[in-house]
Amino acid sequence: MEIDRKQCPDFFLDYILYITVTKSLSSRTVQEYYLDIRLFLKYLRMMREPQFQDINDLQQIPIKDMSISALQSVTLQDLYNYLYYVTEERENHDRARGRKVSALRSFFRYLCQHQKLISQDPTEQLELPSPKKALPRYLTLEQSQQLLQSLNSAYPERDYCILTLFLNCGIRLSELVGLNLSDINFKEAKMRVLGKGNKERMVYLNEACMDALHAYLQVRELPEGSAETAVFLSKRHTRISKRRVQQVVETALAQADLGGQGFSTHKLRHTAATLMYQYGNVDALTLKEVLGHASTSTTEIYTHLSNQILKHATDSSPLAHFERNSQSQAEQENNEDHESKSENTDITNPE
Repeated sequence: MEIDRKQCPDFFLDYILYITVTKSLSSRTVQEYYLDIRLFLKYLRMMREPQFQDINDLQQIPIKDMSISALQSVTLQDLYNYLYYVTEERENHDRARGRKVSALRSFFRYLCQHQKLISQDPTEQLELPSPKKALPRYLTLEQSQQLLQSLNSAYPERDYCILTLFLNCGIRLSELVGLNLSDINFKEAKMRVLGKGNKERMVYLNEACMDALHAYLQVRELPEGSAETAVFLSKRHTRISKRRVQQVVETALAQADLGGQGFSTHKLRHTAATLMYQYGNVDALTLKEVLGHASTSTTEIYTHLSNQILKHATDSSPLAHFERNSQSQAEQENNEDHESKSENTDITNPE
């Protein structure tokens, strides 16, 4: 959904522009903040103005003509009432409520401190119960090896490389899809990725990652005249989509008899971190740097980790030296079946 500028009051549009150009937020985060604040403004009108109180669909309430005076009188209780509303009426869970609190704090801080449009920030005392932290789900070392070994794909080098990078480097889905050829430094065995908030970081490549990348790039083909710079391509020779990568992972999990167990693309990231921690004697601070997590107050006293330590983290993965058999049993059966079909037909349809 695009930001509908014609339906927003000026102070709201100014805020969206402010966070877009000064906060290094991703376009997705800006979009989420826009939707969260817009919903709050509509809720505020519904609760305070009689002409809107009988409207069931909050989206029908206009906010273009809202005045800043409506926000000057917002209280802490108004905010808690809003959070109760999104919990009960819109079934928002901890994560969604937490994002709404972040959006509200950012919005009112902007109005109060930067623009001086309101005299008091009602979010200063706003609290939200900490969400219950569930243990991340991950594949064991044996399951990870099984996933890599059992892969049977029409694009084996590409898909094997994708799985290898996820399991060894712990990169995010968006980071993998966004990789360009210029991001990879083969001489120094590292690559540049663009993480959350458009923050760049270097990810070091162990032996398994280097081998998988070399094998894939040898078969990566482009039509004559194409200037596509993406590392991973779809069958249409364009940058692979996030959904297609998810399908690759889902199919590979099913082939390894790991489907339907709650594993996903993001769980491969958890797996990489867990295996580094369990087998590589990698501490939590190093993992934060490897995974591109934001620093917390408890780790601010530490200096930045050296490149050698970061490289050791990926080298210490137990999958760093994994080599897939030249041809898995599943591929052999697939090839035999393909040859059998070829004998009975004169026409083949390439995927």
